[in-house]
Amino acid sequence: MLLVHAHPDDESIGSGATMAYYADAGAGVTLLTCTLGEEGEVLVPELAQLAASQADQLGGLRICELSEAMRELGVVDHRYLGGPGRFRDSGMMDTPANKHPRAFWRAASEPEVFDAAVAAAVEVIREVRPQVMVTYDDNGGYGHPDHIMAHRVATAAADAAADPSYGDGEPWQVAKFYWTATPKSLLRKGFEALKDAPVNFGVADVDDLPFGVDDELVTTEIDGTGYGEAKMKALAAHRTQIAVDGVFFALSNMLGREILATEHYRLVRGELGADRNADGHETDLFAGLVE
Repeated sequence: MLLVHAHPDDESIGSGATMAYYADAGAGVTLLTCTLGEEGEVLVPELAQLAASQADQLGGLRICELSEAMRELGVVDHRYLGGPGRFRDSGMMDTPANKHPRAFWRAASEPEVFDAAVAAAVEVIREVRPQVMVTYDDNGGYGHPDHIMAHRVATAAADAAADPSYGDGEPWQVAKFYWTATPKSLLRKGFEALKDAPVNFGVADVDDLPFGVDDELVTTEIDGTGYGEAKMKALAAHRTQIAVDGVFFALSNMLGREILATEHYRLVRGELGADRNADGHETDLFAGLVE
């Protein structure tokens, strides 16, 4: 399987338990990260001078953080789109970082940048030959420009990799293509269970969160029971970006989120497997595929 994520830490947040589960099962798991996360806010005070507005050295440290996180998840194949630093973290939408000469978001308006990103992803797909690909939905999960671009590049690359007329190398057809998803019902359960706990969700209602999808859109549920601790350790490895407190973590906005071993997805290409759980969800990303 090949997972395409925007920044170091996104993989652990959205699919950490899934990655650990399949790596432990012996599946080939490859992570392709699109940027170094240079524009991230630094949660460790003594490292604050690494930020983009100061020494601009955060990206180098986040390479180390991602390597540590991958060790915790048991993933040995992790790469950067076009090589480390080829594409830069674009920051949040409509900020000056969007216009940096290497900003990943420039691919939205500059065809040559988009083409270069797609070509780099195709190279990985044709080398790794994944049966399954995972990335974000067309809104990037919550609207971050790099997440949106990761979705666009991964989608275009899956198409191009299967096209015999595209570039060099043997064509490869990805059998199943998924988007990460967090069902709103799960978020509501969390709100209800923790309504009296000292946890800051930052909003009053699930529908006000910048993430979460309607339950009927969720097709697949991976039960990573037993891999929650690995996910927690991977999150903690991204120490400049994530504050882990017990079974919760928070990003720079300090909006508390529960660390869950069960992760959800939405199949957008391919056929669902026949085995379903009580909620009607497919339970294996590889279900229905023949080796």
